Amino acid sequence: MKDSVASLLRAPRVRREHLRKYSWLPDVFRIKGSTIPRIVGPVITVTLFAAIIAGLNSKGYNVVLTNSVVPLLSVVVGLILVFRNGSSYDRWWEGRKSFASMTSNIRNLSRQVWVNVAPLPPDQDVAIKGKAPSVPLTRAQLHKRKAETLHLCLSFAFAVKHYLRGEDGVHWEDYKGVLPSIFDRFDETGEIEVVHGNGTRTMPSLSASFASGYSSTGNDSPVTSRSGRASPDTMQATIKPDATKRVKHKRSKRQMSERTPLFGESRVDIVHESIPLPLVIAHEISRRLFQFRRDGLLETVGPAGTNSMTALIQNMVDNLTVMERIANTPIPRSYAVHLKQCVTLYLFALPLTMVSDLGWTMVPIVTVVAFTLMGIEGIADEIEMPFGDDSADLPLDQYCADLKEEIIYIIRHLPESSEGVYGYDDGEGDD
Repeated sequence: MKDSVASLLRAPRVRREHLRKYSWLPDVFRIKGSTIPRIVGPVITVTLFAAIIAGLNSKGYNVVLTNSVVPLLSVVVGLILVFRNGSSYDRWWEGRKSFASMTSNIRNLSRQVWVNVAPLPPDQDVAIKGKAPSVPLTRAQLHKRKAETLHLCLSFAFAVKHYLRGEDGVHWEDYKGVLPSIFDRFDETGEIEVVHGNGTRTMPSLSASFASGYSSTGNDSPVTSRSGRASPDTMQATIKPDATKRVKHKRSKRQMSERTPLFGESRVDIVHESIPLPLVIAHEISRRLFQFRRDGLLETVGPAGTNSMTALIQNMVDNLTVMERIANTPIPRSYAVHLKQCVTLYLFALPLTMVSDLGWTMVPIVTVVAFTLMGIEGIADEIEMPFGDDSADLPLDQYCADLKEEIIYIIRHLPESSEGVYGYDDGEGDD
């Protein structure tokens, strides 16, 4: 009883998000999430310079500058700041729209695959209608094939996130339980070095890896899986360490050395081909749709439905290209450099024009002006690349986690098309 009375008399805890509705103070005195850590050094430098000018003026030195200089610089600084901040925010917002559009395409493709991929009714005479013969599959096999396809759709979003951040390979922690096992031996160069029991080394093609990792009956891969088991003639599968496919201007990495017996060492270009992992996943999704169509599992929607799903994959690749363009095309450094030069020149000229009228009072005023202008440039510099890990960047990890929760829910809880109905419209109305 005493504890309950004490809890009633205890003052409620005021949280920052509640106080923010009625006051600006929580954000005014907030340092985390602001540009203060980024600009504190330059602002202190300008403040010290203003203090030196005020000290020299108090001792009688003539450090006064005509007031006609500041208006000329302020116009230039204002125009460049507007351009810099607007272009950076456009990049941030375009990246958000592209990732949201890709998420929408993945949701639509996952739903259509989960519902529309189904065999025809057993009594449907496909030979008369000219349809593709259906491959006999058990319900569990069909469920597995569709679930793998949905996992591929989900993997596309995770692969795009890592690709935009320049994170190579398929061994990141968030790939576990998402990326199908056929990608275990794949790195973004597509080159896989397999060490056999007799010591020989082979480099199987990527298509052979996919062929061995998937069959029309839905069996597991006969080679390396996530459990660590390998085929009898394979002792170890190692990925070549020269996987350098990142978001960059130059895609291939060149090695310039080859020794010949007659002329010694000559210099030739050896190009290691590479491809982004999201494109490989998109290729595999398209291949799954082709197999569904070939096996007669898309006859319920016909060619129009298949083309609709193919268009969704194309849109996913288009969204990837837009985000790749943002990541690969930064704002020219000349704009950022010239802006910092103009802002610095303006802030260093400001104390010289104000010291004769304000004296030591000029120092805090210059500090506030420096904090304002440098803060705007700091915001533009922080949001220019929206796909990183900073607090001002897009929360791609949260977006991918939410999409993963949705796809897993579809696989575990939502009914398939073959559960209770076949979903085939024979043109005769409802049965």
